[in-house]
Amino acid sequence: MSRIAIIGGHGKVALELARILTSTGHQVSSLFRNPDHAAEVSASGATPVVADIEHLSTPELASRIRGHDAVVFAAGAGGGSAERTYSVDRDAAIRSMDAALSARVSRYVMISYFGAKPDHGVPEDNSFFPYAESKAAADSHLAHTDLTWTILAPSTLTTAEGTGQIETGPDLTPTKVARQDVARVAAVVLDRPNTAGKVIRFNNGSTPIDQALDGTN
Repeated sequence: MSRIAIIGGHGKVALELARILTSTGHQVSSLFRNPDHAAEVSASGATPVVADIEHLSTPELASRIRGHDAVVFAAGAGGGSAERTYSVDRDAAIRSMDAALSARVSRYVMISYFGAKPDHGVPEDNSFFPYAESKAAADSHLAHTDLTWTILAPSTLTTAEGTGQIETGPDLTPTKVARQDVARVAAVVLDRPNTAGKVIRFNNGSTPIDQALDGTN
């Protein structure tokens, strides 16, 4: 049994991940901003922790995750203003990594997106640009830490029922993946030390998740 902290615990992927982890005996603390969401988070099996990561300092974040075995960053500003996107998806994400180091929580799983990289190619006048820039910066910062990190890079998310099957690989072309399957991949990765230091891009496909991740050795 492990203690997992999920940052952004009210998101659809996070709620599903909490259900998966708690059903298999793990203890989950889910951090989220709006106290009105406490009952829904609790129903996932997680312990609700009301914490506005956009405004918490690194020491304050460290105090919320200290004593856990792993952190999953599943938070996001969800669009809207560019200022808030940079504040949450870049700055708060980076503070959470520094907090994990300070709290000695070495395992860190970032839920990013398929095209996240410095040369993402999104035009500056595109509304998606702040998100692409934020994720590129956060992922780069994570890759240069001493954390035992894994970056999950799913393609376009859907609300379809998960299949438990994905495809991954260096030559993959992005298509779509169910949020439920993103949560399943995150749950498996947490138990896979061999995925540390890797960026895993994936779509829904025809290979069971366990087998698909065998190929990341």
